[in-house]
Amino acid sequence: MAKYVIKRLILAFITAIIIITITFFLIKLLPFEKPVGTYAERYSYYMHQVSLGFLQYSIDEPMPQLGDYIEKIQLDKDSPYYYFYETPIFTQYASWMRNIITKWDWGVSLSIQPNVDAMAIIFGRLPVTIRINFWSVIFSVPLGIALGIWAALKKNKPTDHIISTSVMVLVAVPSFVLITFVLLIFCYTLHWFPTQWPNPDPNGQYRTVDFLAFFVPVFVLSLGSICGYCRAVRAELCEVMESEYLLLARTKGLTKRQAIIRHALRNAMVPIVPSILAEVIGLLGGSMILENLYGIPGIGSLYIDSINAKDFNVLFVDMAFFEVISLLAGIVLDLSYGFIDPRIRMGAKNK
Repeated sequence: MAKYVIKRLILAFITAIIIITITFFLIKLLPFEKPVGTYAERYSYYMHQVSLGFLQYSIDEPMPQLGDYIEKIQLDKDSPYYYFYETPIFTQYASWMRNIITKWDWGVSLSIQPNVDAMAIIFGRLPVTIRINFWSVIFSVPLGIALGIWAALKKNKPTDHIISTSVMVLVAVPSFVLITFVLLIFCYTLHWFPTQWPNPDPNGQYRTVDFLAFFVPVFVLSLGSICGYCRAVRAELCEVMESEYLLLARTKGLTKRQAIIRHALRNAMVPIVPSILAEVIGLLGGSMILENLYGIPGIGSLYIDSINAKDFNVLFVDMAFFEVISLLAGIVLDLSYGFIDPRIRMGAKNK
């Protein structure tokens, strides 16, 4: 098991490096975006880019050997600074990786929050995303499992057909369509909930009425998980209930309820629990479409904002963050099988 864990971690690390590298080269092939703001803010941004190894500067007239000329910045009576784009992309990549490894410096924001550390922007938006996704998991896990058990116990009966059909319809509807209908019905037509995510007070606290805004994101994020858990639990429980060992338990005198609780549910939950653990890890992932449509200042909407604003440093950090969360969720999902069911041995070789 230890060898398997080490192997998975090494593979995840290599995968992360490959994806980050490809992302860096693809984004750096795009035209350079000039910063926004005052001369002082732009000067600060340019000098930080120089320290990262992305730009060069000179106090003389433009010099072609330094790279592609970008802009001239002059503060008060000081000598003007001429900035040049460092053209060798491999040089930029080496400087970028060196700063991440030695200083944990991912760069600063270009336009979203000018000259603010990109990593600080991510952690500033993370609490909202965690809060919404936490409540969606708390709501979806017990409800999805309960509906799956109910459908399995009423297999091929009207209750099972209603639950299965509803789940199938909800799974088939695209997420952006579902979000739009929820907003249209509950927010704009019935006026039960706010149409946009509210802004907190200066202390970062929400008023009591503002908690109504949690309904839309929690409800929408929960629907997909509820459907997934319901289908998985129903399928596993139906298979277990038809197994021979459960029939043997009934012949030994156990009632149907006792056999289901003591044997069927325990075995049916073996593939379900790992997915719950992986979803808990995925709490940090957020939802890009939902956060963008509902105006939630989370890391999902930050991803879209950074693309639209061409704020590449923030985009780098956001993509790396999503990538790490996805890889961690996959590792936890695989490892949890071995811990939950001792009969499963990760990485064991066939004799």
